[in-house]
Amino acid sequence: MKTLKACMLFFLLALSVPALAVELEPVKDAATQATAEQVSDRINLNTASVSELQELKGVGPKTAESIVQWRDNQGPFTSVDQLLAIKGIGEKTLAGMRDQIIVQ
Repeated sequence: MKTLKACMLFFLLALSVPALAVELEPVKDAATQATAEQVSDRINLNTASVSELQELKGVGPKTAESIVQWRDNQGPFTSVDQLLAIKGIGEKTLAGMRDQIIVQ
């Protein structure tokens, strides 16, 4: 009787393990793809032109020009938070555009 229970347990485990692997793999790939798409939609502060920067929420022509001037004078951005050093960008404005920008 113990042998029969052991055989049944082994059989059930053998059936369930491949099913788990098949279900988990596509979910992982979909999450990775979504993250890559989200990053590619963002504006890179270190390469964006004035017109691209104006697409950001709360950024007009003067602020966009200030971002480019800061980048030219100070060097490339190393953090999104460095935008706070630019006149016209405060905590509230930065919070509104944070998901639209990236520093690479």
